Amino acid sequence: MKYSLVYLSEAVVCPQFIYFLCEKGLPVRSQGESQSDNKQMDNITIRQGETLFLSCSQGDFVTHTAWLNRSSILYAGEDKWSVDPRVSLVTLSQEEFTIKIEDVDVTDEGQYICAVQTSSRPRTTSVHIIVQVPPKIVNLSRDLVVNEGSNVTLMCLANGKPEPAIVWRMKSPSDDSLSSDSEVLDIPFISRYRAGVYECTAANDIAVDTQTVELTVNYAPSVSDGRDVGVTLGQRGVLQCEADAVPEADFEWYRDDRRIFNGLDGIEIEAAGALSRLTFFNVSEADYGNYTCVAINKLGSANTSFVLYGVTTAESTARH
Repeated sequence: MKYSLVYLSEAVVCPQFIYFLCEKGLPVRSQGESQSDNKQMDNITIRQGETLFLSCSQGDFVTHTAWLNRSSILYAGEDKWSVDPRVSLVTLSQEEFTIKIEDVDVTDEGQYICAVQTSSRPRTTSVHIIVQVPPKIVNLSRDLVVNEGSNVTLMCLANGKPEPAIVWRMKSPSDDSLSSDSEVLDIPFISRYRAGVYECTAANDIAVDTQTVELTVNYAPSVSDGRDVGVTLGQRGVLQCEADAVPEADFEWYRDDRRIFNGLDGIEIEAAGALSRLTFFNVSEADYGNYTCVAINKLGSANTSFVLYGVTTAESTARH
């Protein structure tokens, strides 16, 4: 008899995708033979977690029938020999003998045989089941914090069947030049511009699994050039210092060689992320002079200088 694979969708009758072997009419006849008693059907490919239906034709005058998985008997007639709760009998009639295997796993892969004993002679029908497994990333580098100039290696290992292909890429900020088609992504002498989110993708014919690693690059501060500020006596003056650093820099302000502290002589020091402001609320003659901003983190420091100078009311008006 001829058997074929029928794919039923969720919309038909079943709660999930299933594979079903069904009878398709006339007996199979091989070349040079009248009829083969031992038949080999095409391989069946099924995804892990789906439900498999296996069916073979009974015919007339059947005395015994059984489904076997390799050397183990699953069902002998209505008698269940398998202890696996996922295996059950669906139909046993003169027309067909169908069993069901739920939540298929890779351990279910292999050859299955339907053995039928008639009053005349025995016959078997066999089919090989191939179980496909969606990819799953099982080992991924953790989020990393490194210093600029370090050599960095990111690792991504995945399981699946067929074996998944691994791709690394820099996702945020996007950089197509920094990628790898292997389990390992090497970044030698990493710079601050390579910091960001890296994405590992494992893909096969079944599905795709994606996970990310965040890479933080520490570097010493660099500061923008100081901008001199002219302020009229009695007015408000602000010196602003900006530093680029990871981790964020701490700021110190100096008047010549003397450090300035917040609240001293009516001066306010305010830090907000990468910015620090030195504010004079009522500028006096004594406030005019040279000031230095120093940005510091654990990797180093940088500084820039400012001049707070006096201007007349007319000059101040002209500037604005």
